[in-house]
Amino acid sequence: MTDAPSSSGASSSGASAPRGGVTQVTGELIATRRVGAYQQLTFVAPGIAELARPGQFIALAVGGATSANLLRRCFSIYQVSPGGADGGTVDVVVAAHGPGTTWLTELAPHAEVDIVGPLGRPFPLPTAPVPCVLVGGGYGSAPLFWLAAQLTARGCHVEMVLGAASEDRLFGVGLARRAVDGLSVTTDDGSAGTKGWVSDVLADVIRLSAAAVVYGCGPMGMLRAITEVAARQGVVAQVAVEEAMACGIGVCMTCVLPVVGNDGQTRMVRSCVEGPVFRGDRVRWDAFDDGLCTVPSDAVGAPRESGH
Repeated sequence: MTDAPSSSGASSSGASAPRGGVTQVTGELIATRRVGAYQQLTFVAPGIAELARPGQFIALAVGGATSANLLRRCFSIYQVSPGGADGGTVDVVVAAHGPGTTWLTELAPHAEVDIVGPLGRPFPLPTAPVPCVLVGGGYGSAPLFWLAAQLTARGCHVEMVLGAASEDRLFGVGLARRAVDGLSVTTDDGSAGTKGWVSDVLADVIRLSAAAVVYGCGPMGMLRAITEVAARQGVVAQVAVEEAMACGIGVCMTCVLPVVGNDGQTRMVRSCVEGPVFRGDRVRWDAFDDGLCTVPSDAVGAPRESGH
């Protein structure tokens, strides 16, 4: 059993509401390092590290004060260090895809970045020690290591499954070998571990570990697959979705997705506020096609044909 919010018709994530509040700070970049295909950034962010919990994220302003990049970039929190004379630190892992993320990866130490966080709902933690399986795809595995540490501290047996397209796109394999009780690795091209997808090995890992819960973070297609595998094994999956977020605070409505509430009704909810962690079996995966999300016809407030 995992901690959960009070029951309501619209409640759908299964995650506990975040404690504390959200703060906006000017964060100083104190370390930047290459980790495989990715860049790990460490910011001094007073207040954020002290409030954050595994599964939450931060939103970073990009491009500097005169930039035309008006939208923030959101990243799952990799790890935090709440102490320190100058305040706590927050780490994120970034893949350079476009101008905003490229700008972040090229920052030099002591650069300042406007940061808002912690945002979103965290992963729910078990109320008693139970075996858990954590599944990550690419650098989506980053927030799972902080989660693994908290699960281990609660006496949970923790297994991890890490996957990526190729060996250079994996993240945290060496750390996982030291941090968890068992590790399975998959790559699409077979360059490391088992050739295939994380979903190909997940059923065996669940059975052998007698897992009670599966946690996942990564591409939406992967999250759908591990949710389906977990359901066949009679296990609930808690997944952190990777919907595009432009504001991170629930204003712009760019990250909505269809989720079934406790009352059985499908609603379009904001993954940045009601998520990013949801029970996988509550997400309407049938509404996604090639990464695009549509509004199911039976969703509350969905457009109706007039019949005329």
